[in-house]
Amino acid sequence: MLTLRCVLGSSAKFLVSFPALRHNTRLQNSMSGSLRPLAAVCQVTATPDKEANFSACKQLVEEAKQRGASMVFLPEGFDYIGSSREETLALSESLAGDTISRYTQLARKLELWLSLGGFHERGHDWEADRRIYNSHVIINDRGDIVSVYRKSHLFDVELPEKGVSLKESAFTIPGPSLVAPVQTPIGKVGLGICYDLRFPELSVALQRHGAEILTYPSAFTVATGAAHWEVLLRARAIETQCFVLAAAQVGRHHEKRSSYGHALAVDPWGEVLGDCGEEKPGLALVEVDLGKVRSTRRNMPVQQHRRDDAFYRSLPQT
Repeated sequence: MLTLRCVLGSSAKFLVSFPALRHNTRLQNSMSGSLRPLAAVCQVTATPDKEANFSACKQLVEEAKQRGASMVFLPEGFDYIGSSREETLALSESLAGDTISRYTQLARKLELWLSLGGFHERGHDWEADRRIYNSHVIINDRGDIVSVYRKSHLFDVELPEKGVSLKESAFTIPGPSLVAPVQTPIGKVGLGICYDLRFPELSVALQRHGAEILTYPSAFTVATGAAHWEVLLRARAIETQCFVLAAAQVGRHHEKRSSYGHALAVDPWGEVLGDCGEEKPGLALVEVDLGKVRSTRRNMPVQQHRRDDAFYRSLPQT
């Protein structure tokens, strides 16, 4: 059984292997007969070994199914995290390749929805330019691909004082557009990926198109994660009054790269319901109570108070 260090909030129910508790909260059994759907937010340590990565993710997905989840969220780079540009490109596949095929078969076998949070998808002009998309793939419980969002904000960041230097655009094509939120067994899910988290316009646009849950599968660096991860996820939840589910990479992927971890689940009030810590792979199950979305929006009708777009463009040009 996979072990997990998971921080729990008092307004959600979970089943985990062993918890580290904070805020004086308590562990509750998620199999207590509630009719609310369960989502599993996963934390993994991907490497360049695609077979090992699939085995680890499959174990998490099977564990989530056994514990009652109806949808499982895997992080950015669930398929692999390469140690160089050349390796990253060489390991990439199309959506019709073996990796996605194996996940569609898994979803169909387990009758479970999957959020595959950042797949290295070969671009449409792969033979000419050798560039890829960072693609968020949603698979339903029949094994059908029902949505693909291609990451639109690419992580080109130089933070020498933090030891962070990544240029995603060197091999990745920015996605052309947002995609409509997807109706799933846990609610209507709006799709982002990692660095998209820093752009509130994206989350507001998804909320306006009906999203009740936002998801940001990620592989945050240790430095940026420690500074910004939780506060950004909570901000996105508070401003949109959505649940936010953020699967994450954790630990050392190879000699050049490590990730922050702390896969999180946040409710529409901004309370952290589950935090998978910074040490190990694992998962947390969260009860998705859409009544909380409705009551939060009713009691504080932020969207009704929002002025039209022209108002926010009314400042004089400088």
